[in-house]
Amino acid sequence: MMRARLTYVPLEVADQFEDFIIKRDEEILGAVKARTRDYSTLSLLKLLYQLRGNPMTFSDLYSKSKIRMKKSFLNYLHLCVDYNFIRKEASGANMIYTITDKGRIMLNLFINKGN
Repeated sequence: MMRARLTYVPLEVADQFEDFIIKRDEEILGAVKARTRDYSTLSLLKLLYQLRGNPMTFSDLYSKSKIRMKKSFLNYLHLCVDYNFIRKEASGANMIYTITDKGRIMLNLFINKGN
């Protein structure tokens, strides 16, 4: 049995993937504190959702994903890169992260679950 976890979810992500939300609590700085199910899948979706529009630097992706523990963030980010959902490229002193076609397919499977 999967345990429910308390986490912060960006408001837009919480609205888009409400099936993962068991109970919403307070809203803080553009995120909702929520009890969630299937935390790992939701964490992957948080990363992919942030990148769907534009590439981001590591810092921007970290702050906008609302994955508060940096070690967890790094684990999910490396998983996404290893499975080719996200591509990273050096740009000067920064790493730029971009969603791949495979990552868009993964994201769209969850966004369009009813279709």
